[in-house]
Amino acid sequence: MPAAGHRQMEPAARTGTSRALPAIVAAGLICGVMDISAAFLLAWFPAHYPPKRLLQGIASGLLGSAAFQHGWATAALGLAFHFLIGFTAATVFYAASRRLAALIDHPWLAGVGYALVVYGFMYWIVMPLSRLHRRPVTLSSSMTAVVIHIICVGLPISLTVHRFTRR
Repeated sequence: MPAAGHRQMEPAARTGTSRALPAIVAAGLICGVMDISAAFLLAWFPAHYPPKRLLQGIASGLLGSAAFQHGWATAALGLAFHFLIGFTAATVFYAASRRLAALIDHPWLAGVGYALVVYGFMYWIVMPLSRLHRRPVTLSSSMTAVVIHIICVGLPISLTVHRFTRR
């Protein structure tokens, strides 16, 4: 009998298949596409900040200002970094959901909570340690980032992993 709050899932060895890879790939792709689309829209309206420049900005987290001098090559690197982060977030959630049944049992709450965790980690740990030149943080920019993380990161990952989990 499982401990309180934990339910047993069928081991992959017994079923002959693992749903981990499809769940992580689907969640990472959905999250990555939704998040970068939101970033493109928020950068374009009203400032007309082009997608290539936004992607170079992501690459500048590693390369610094040199990222803006190498055209589409560093834009592609920025896109690769963006999806690497999305797949990493999906992998971490999937792994945590194997131990914490509540993440699967309550995907809407788990998605909102996970979005806040990812936002905090990215904005208060990763970005300050990067070479990215950040604009000053305002209440408005923080609230926008939190909402985008809920809609485009936490919920898509949580709901996708929930969908792929066998009961």
